[in-house]
Amino acid sequence: MTTNPLPETASPLYPFLDRSIDPGYETARVVVLPVPYEATTTYVKGCQHGPAALLEASDQLEYYDVELGSETGYAIGVHTVAPIADTRSGELDDQEAIEAIAARVCQLQQDGKFVVTIGGEHSITGGVVAGYRRALGEEPFTVVQIDAHGDLRDVYEGSRYNHACVMRRVLDLGVSIVPIGIRSICQEEADLIRDRQLPVFWAHDIAADRHPVNPNHSTWIERVIAAIPTKKVFLTIDLDGLDATVIPGVGTPQPGGLDWYETLTFMRRLFESHTVIGMDVMELCPLPGLVISEFAAAKLVYRAIGYQAKAQGWLSSR
Repeated sequence: MTTNPLPETASPLYPFLDRSIDPGYETARVVVLPVPYEATTTYVKGCQHGPAALLEASDQLEYYDVELGSETGYAIGVHTVAPIADTRSGELDDQEAIEAIAARVCQLQQDGKFVVTIGGEHSITGGVVAGYRRALGEEPFTVVQIDAHGDLRDVYEGSRYNHACVMRRVLDLGVSIVPIGIRSICQEEADLIRDRQLPVFWAHDIAADRHPVNPNHSTWIERVIAAIPTKKVFLTIDLDGLDATVIPGVGTPQPGGLDWYETLTFMRRLFESHTVIGMDVMELCPLPGLVISEFAAAKLVYRAIGYQAKAQGWLSSR
């Protein structure tokens, strides 16, 4: 039995995958939390529609995973909880919205769920990580960040809770970060990276690693794994971290990101080598008439859930 069952369990949005494989909140190992929050976006608007688009697209996924050899959804049970309504109402300021997210995530974590949060703008991650910090107390964990942008500004457009500040707020929580695929920062962020010696894995270095000259050259993936200072990690994926040819529907696109298969290879290695306590997928901004972004994002989530299931021993091949 869980200690704090949620007053709302079933999402009024499409569920992730299909309700026919949803065993209910109590039994599900994995919980999907939609957070359709958008308040500080600075370029393309529309990420508040990301969760609904991703959930709807997930209905088109084949449940059998060809890499893992299992119908992951049936094997482990995935439940989609109700979105955090207050974050959609516009009645909360940025800090209040972050607190509402933190409280919900903390509750889900304490109930023993593997939580996949889908947004929504990347500032949501500040609340998600705060929820894990609250649930885990002083137990250390690291945020592994796939992103095009540093998101390390202290204040942007008058707000400390802008999506461009989210990883700075994570650092304020005393949580280590390992950013991957970064290719757009400002001078303030460059100074912070230098002064704090943050282990940033730049997109141009990852690109160079695809064609190493030295046959003994370690891949960027192994260097990232070695740079993570804790056994427990939280994975945050801003979808603009992937190349725009893979997922074009994002709020602040940048060329030169990670490709599909190297992203999956990295995720699989991360789930194998570390204890992934939770994850989020942020900044999906659906493009009218072009569904590839939400479908790819849904498939990314499903594969990540599969990697977690395999790492935890929840899967058996069929």
